[in-house]
Amino acid sequence: MNNQNHKRIIVVGAGWAGLGAAYHLSTQGYQVTLLEAGAYPGGLVAGWQTAEGRALEAGIHGFWYPYRNIFALVDHLGLKPFTDWTRSTQYSPKGVEAISPIFQNLPRLPMPLGTFAYPQFPRLPLADRLSAFPLIQAVLDFDNSDEAWRRYDGISARELFRQYNVSERLYREAFEPMLLVGLFAPGEQCSAAAALGMLYYFILAHQNDFDVVWCRGTVGEKIFQPWCDRIQASGGKLLTQRRVTDVRLDESGRANAVVCGDEVFEADAVIFAVGITGLQNIVRHSPSLRQRSEFTNVMNLGAVDVLATRIWLDRKVPIPNPSNACFGFHPTTGWTFFDLNALHDSYWDESGTVVEADFYHANQFLAMEDADILKMVQQDLTACIPAFGEAKVVDYGIVRLPKAVTHFAPGSYRYLLPSTTSVPNLFLSGDWIVNRHGSWSQEKAYVTGLEAANQVIDQFGHGTPANIIPVESDEAHVQMGRSLLRFVRALPFAQRGI
Repeated sequence: MNNQNHKRIIVVGAGWAGLGAAYHLSTQGYQVTLLEAGAYPGGLVAGWQTAEGRALEAGIHGFWYPYRNIFALVDHLGLKPFTDWTRSTQYSPKGVEAISPIFQNLPRLPMPLGTFAYPQFPRLPLADRLSAFPLIQAVLDFDNSDEAWRRYDGISARELFRQYNVSERLYREAFEPMLLVGLFAPGEQCSAAAALGMLYYFILAHQNDFDVVWCRGTVGEKIFQPWCDRIQASGGKLLTQRRVTDVRLDESGRANAVVCGDEVFEADAVIFAVGITGLQNIVRHSPSLRQRSEFTNVMNLGAVDVLATRIWLDRKVPIPNPSNACFGFHPTTGWTFFDLNALHDSYWDESGTVVEADFYHANQFLAMEDADILKMVQQDLTACIPAFGEAKVVDYGIVRLPKAVTHFAPGSYRYLLPSTTSVPNLFLSGDWIVNRHGSWSQEKAYVTGLEAANQVIDQFGHGTPANIIPVESDEAHVQMGRSLLRFVRALPFAQRGI
């Protein structure tokens, strides 16, 4: 469409948040320029081809049942990028620890009974599983409000589970693995508030929430490239390899340009759609942002290292389920592995096995030589499925991702930022931004991108705001329990701490 508005919007970062903001604003007539520091749009979920034509990604990303806005976007774009719903297996060095069903195919039970009853736990005793039920009080008490975040953010997830007498075995074999692949850090390094929010959104709110689909190729190829084509068809510009070094402010304190080295991009509004590490890098170089405490305080936040590996084997290895989570192999590190022959269209007819293994909180692995990483990966895979030990690696790709994903550490909430800033026309988006939607990960990044776009529309009074689908409502008994807890908390004796 023709840009009739003439308002120049600079969006920094071409992941879910940046693409979401850029696409909506370009369709509303704004002159949008999208700046991406890397060589490809997509941020951490971008895929690319090696010199030999092999596809690589910065880790495999699932799309969970509650990703209502992302699924609506994909339908709007007319894309069919996803697999069917998949089952998953959890492994430890002892073997299979849990098998998850496709929950939506089973009779729906009130939260959290379906999550408790339907998965198979070959080794975990019933008594340990029952020890999780007192934790429901904290789950009900945490309603994603600012007050709830402040109540729970000061302690670690490990402390929280101890306070509610969750058994050591249940924590070690169920909750800690969820934290390692959901918040990318061990429980003692995760905020209890973040743990409650993540667990509720992905697992506990509704029975179907843990169901997941996967992209049938790289997300960059299947979703981001056609999405970028639509942005450009709407009049938006996409420029890669543009690393922001400053935001220029006018005398009134409004942003009027984004600086990338020697290039200056004039702006009527700016949206940052970058991760914590990206924003920290901008602040370090920006004289204007370094003068504002909200941005310098972001330096107190952290990020977690990720290692993504993809290996091609000389033979087919039978893998019971296409997605698998693993714990107990390395202290403080969780990992996942995926059967790409089952998930990616391009590998269905491959003569050998193609498997992705991604490691989270992988600090100790990034400095290792490729050969040592490959040896470790094959040993770990063999501990899960012995047939991996008989196969030979014929090709591989290793992607080291230092400080790649948000670290929701205890006490970090005070430094997280909302979408609005002290610069009136500078807005923020990303999976670490404080909002009240309730989503997490890719869905939250996309939602905050739409929220930032709506902030621009509200400021200039031009265009139709993006429709943001809310998370599914709490079940009736959850709403009742939360109302009761709020009532008790408001009583005088509760306020006095009695």
